[in-house]
Amino acid sequence: MDKISTQDRTSPIIVGLDIGTTKICAIVGRRSKNGKIEILGIGKAESAGVTRGMVSNIDKTVQGILQAVEVAGSQSNVEIRVVNVGIAGQHIKSLQHRGLITRRDLNSEISRKDIEKLIEDMYNLVMPPGEEIIHVLPQEFTVDNEPGIKDPIGMAGVRLEANFHIISGQVTAIKNIVKCVNKAGLDSQELILEPLASSESVLSDEEKEAGIVLVDIGGGTTDVAIFHEGIIRHTAVIPFGGNSVTEDIREGCSVMRNIAEQLKIRFGSALADENRENEIVCVPGLRGRESKEISVKNLAYVIQARMEEIIEHIYYEIKSSGYEKKLIGGIVITGGGAQLKHLPQLVEYVTGLDCRVGYPNEHLAKNEVLPKNVYEELQSPTFATGIGLLIKGIQKTEYDNAPQGIVTQAKPEKQKYTSEEKKFGLFGKLLETGKKFIKDDIKDEDFLK
Repeated sequence: MDKISTQDRTSPIIVGLDIGTTKICAIVGRRSKNGKIEILGIGKAESAGVTRGMVSNIDKTVQGILQAVEVAGSQSNVEIRVVNVGIAGQHIKSLQHRGLITRRDLNSEISRKDIEKLIEDMYNLVMPPGEEIIHVLPQEFTVDNEPGIKDPIGMAGVRLEANFHIISGQVTAIKNIVKCVNKAGLDSQELILEPLASSESVLSDEEKEAGIVLVDIGGGTTDVAIFHEGIIRHTAVIPFGGNSVTEDIREGCSVMRNIAEQLKIRFGSALADENRENEIVCVPGLRGRESKEISVKNLAYVIQARMEEIIEHIYYEIKSSGYEKKLIGGIVITGGGAQLKHLPQLVEYVTGLDCRVGYPNEHLAKNEVLPKNVYEELQSPTFATGIGLLIKGIQKTEYDNAPQGIVTQAKPEKQKYTSEEKKFGLFGKLLETGKKFIKDDIKDEDFLK
């Protein structure tokens, strides 16, 4: 599995590789002794070959992967060969399907192998031309017409059915990502949908049980994942993100793209009414030209218009999932775009649901290996996907190394007991103590009479 090098047998070192629209990020880590995630190294590079979550230039993407992996590898002192890669993009689709198997061995209990066989059958579904299944996620199981079972392992039953959430993507888009990883001299252990990864790093089990929407606002895409009763119910990828906002600022304020990005980060706000009329930003002009004055309030109007459009798309996905009234946890926003000022308030205003920003620090162990500034930067929503990919990789390794579920076993042979204590437990111990007490006071032959 993702073992690159191990200092401790119980905690293999795993690498998450987030190939995003704005950055490529490699994170090296493992599970610490207290169960949290220990980050050993992180590498970042500019992403010049990815557009809206899809690879548009192989060579530039490979170059970015190599840079990120080299930095992460040298920082963690690990030779990186296998990575868990994230996938997103407008081509991602999801559907619901139901599958069943009839078990022949009636005497044995349902094991992990039965569930794996059910999942394997789903991978054989006929998809539209040019599409491929990425994930098959079991939801509720039904054992012998008894519905609503979350974990059937260990139960007795003949007919095992399950509802599945199936996520598919374009074959060409998947092949391009794998090709980039391979050209960088790496193997992809697993391809993981980015909203699923982000949910692992910023959501708690309690929130997933209550019902919650995860919204990951990246540079090129906004990923949506809806959970209810601990199960993923809906996934979607919206083809707008932080770069769409930057482009609007570039056009609306007539400035260069890099200036538009700085304006968004330093002075941007998702609510225009929260800014004063007299706040002005002075932008240097091109060579030999005068500097330009931009109103912070007008800047916020441009940002708010685009963010409202993105939130409307998110709200449409929530309504079409059928879980709008069941989301006690509300919405959690993460990703680089979640750092925009006043965004949670705008989300609450448009959707009517509670909203908070998701930080991936809940699962991170205190780190003495990384420099303090790097560790603090890791706790930003920007790295939610990268840390999530790392967590998913660790979970996969632990699952693969775990015993193959509960199966019926032969009864152990009867143990040969050497003393009354072992044979009869506490009663035997009392019996032996009583004998000793009698022997001390009465002769053995008298006792035997």
